[in-house]
Amino acid sequence: MLGKDRTYREFNDDDDHNEEMQSPDFFRDVLEDGEERIESVSPEDEAQDITPSKRVSKACLKNVFTVVLIFIYLLLTTVAAFLAYQTISDFLDKLNHPVMSVTYKEVDAFSPPGIALYPGNARLLSCRHHYHDHIPPLVDPGKPQEGDCVIKEVTYYGLFTNRTKKKALVVQGPSDVRNKELIFMQFSQNETEEDFSAITYMLFAKFSDLDISLNKSKFMRDCERNYSTWTFSGGFRTWVKMSLVMTSGKSDQSVEFRQESAVVKFNDKRPEPERSNQLFFAVFEWRDPFIQEIQLIVTANPWSSAAILCGVFMALFKAANFAKLTVQWIIRMRKRHLRNKARQQGIIN
Repeated sequence: MLGKDRTYREFNDDDDHNEEMQSPDFFRDVLEDGEERIESVSPEDEAQDITPSKRVSKACLKNVFTVVLIFIYLLLTTVAAFLAYQTISDFLDKLNHPVMSVTYKEVDAFSPPGIALYPGNARLLSCRHHYHDHIPPLVDPGKPQEGDCVIKEVTYYGLFTNRTKKKALVVQGPSDVRNKELIFMQFSQNETEEDFSAITYMLFAKFSDLDISLNKSKFMRDCERNYSTWTFSGGFRTWVKMSLVMTSGKSDQSVEFRQESAVVKFNDKRPEPERSNQLFFAVFEWRDPFIQEIQLIVTANPWSSAAILCGVFMALFKAANFAKLTVQWIIRMRKRHLRNKARQQGIIN
């Protein structure tokens, strides 16, 4: 009986177990348990699979961005340095090469200039004032005649020939430009052994400067240093038309004469014996009633250049600060990357 009861009980247990497995609730529970296991495991596994790739892509982008920032910094630094060099170069160039401003001042009369003549062996025959570009016909050319010019004779040692004395005849030049005042001079010279015969002359600003000068020799040497000399030849009438140019610099003022000359051959009608004396004719006249004034203007503005340089140096400072922050950021990102890498290795271990 006992054996039958045990056998019957085991059989019933097997039947109950089979009934449970065959019931629909049993399979539903199994499926739900499996889904719970899948849901509980899959997000972590997926995060572990996806996170390394994301970290690699972010690190690559950060490296590229860092390189771009460094390139921009170098570009800004180069542009700022070039602007600073260009600004300084332009300022120095404008400072050393001022711009000329030319104006014309109209006058009714000029201050009588000084006409210094170096006749050498020649002799002054006549010197007269005429007006309105009219010179009367010559009367007894080659012979001394009356004149109305103011003439001073100065003897001094030359500027470049200290041992040689020079004799200068300084004539007061014309002043009435409106009435076309001119001075007509005639010189005579005997035949010499020289191949060419000419008389040298020099123009300076004011004849009155010679009158008030206490040391006329020094005054004439200074004129030789500051003014140019010209010549007119024998056997011709040289007509000189003068113009005055005044140049104003940074601290001084200079006066320069410019001239236009026309040469006409002299038809010598004297008897043959008298032609041995060569004649020189010179006419001095103002060209027009204008004084050309040239003013040297320095266009370099130190304030604008300083402002540009301040802006350039400020840009350089900002770029240097930006580079410093960039380097600090790179170091910080590198340390973070090493910490994350060490943490991942620790987790794997």
